[in-house]
Amino acid sequence: MEITDIRIKKFESDNRLKAIAAITIDECFVVHELRVIDGKDGLFVAMPSRKMPNGEFKDVAHPINQETRDYIEGVVIRAYENLLESEAEEKAQAEQTEEQEDASEETEEESDTEAEEASE
Repeated sequence: MEITDIRIKKFESDNRLKAIAAITIDECFVVHELRVIDGKDGLFVAMPSRKMPNGEFKDVAHPINQETRDYIEGVVIRAYENLLESEAEEKAQAEQTEEQEDASEETEEESDTEAEEASE
């Protein structure tokens, strides 16, 4: 079994739920609604579930062995962390570009002021 595609939707909140994922297995089977949750021991992946009449939650789809669960969880968490890293890089690049633009504007203003002073 190979996870051939993963899609992550990140949530910006103070909630424990950090993201929702969908995985494609062997390019032929999709599982939606895997939840990335920030637990007391770090991030973990909760399988899709539904609420039963007695209030308990029952998994709709889940791995039947620990090896497969670990594989899915590892792939989903790495994808989530990669998303966070790429967003942080984009933010840093945007800030750097903004700083360069501000510095360029200041240099232009200084040049204009110097030109005005020289003409007087």
